[in-house]
Amino acid sequence: MAASSSRSLADVQRRVSAVHHGTDLEEQLRFYDGWAPEYEQDTSVLQYQAPRLAASCLASVFQGSIADALVLDVACGTGLVAQELQAKGFRCFHGLDGSQGMLEHARRKGLYQELKQCMLGQEALPASSGFYNAVLIVGALSKGQVPTSIIPELLRVTKPGGFLCLTTRDNQSNLQYKSQMQQLLDDLEQRGLWEKVKVQEVEQWERATAEQEAKGGSDYISGVIYLYRKTPSVSV
Repeated sequence: MAASSSRSLADVQRRVSAVHHGTDLEEQLRFYDGWAPEYEQDTSVLQYQAPRLAASCLASVFQGSIADALVLDVACGTGLVAQELQAKGFRCFHGLDGSQGMLEHARRKGLYQELKQCMLGQEALPASSGFYNAVLIVGALSKGQVPTSIIPELLRVTKPGGFLCLTTRDNQSNLQYKSQMQQLLDDLEQRGLWEKVKVQEVEQWERATAEQEAKGGSDYISGVIYLYRKTPSVSV
């Protein structure tokens, strides 16, 4: 979607910065509900690359019939990730998000066979264990958003041998969160629950929301895509 001419980069930076520093869940949900109508315009202004890059990363390694694969899009927002996956040949999508406003916009795209509201990181995912061929959470694993405690749940609902794609930001205010997330990812690997397939570091993830967040004099923050495969013998 093209960026709206009425929205400046500074306007978008202020809006995005606000959500990353919020702590109250109800306040955050109201924020996202209100943001939904302009979300895609604003992410276009920020040159947000994560949905396209994550979809490409998953498609590059996926084994089996892409068209028949059942994909869970966690923190699906307005459906940007499903759009990118559809362009790669995926067809079967379920989506979860905490914001009813975001889900309404995702529903209008007509890409998802199922959409449900879920307080991510606050409750179990509404899916049976070992249900999905692939699970993605793109853009939501960062400070002030979805806690890392959701990651074992993502693993639980993935089929043995299925793929998980996770992303996080590498900006200054997210470094502690990223470090904690990395420890959890490594722990799950050391326990033999999944195996690392690919780690893709991206220098220009999106435009920085503040000068101190930018990296190396750039106007952008960097980010990381993690791709794992659930161990075939793991049933939970």
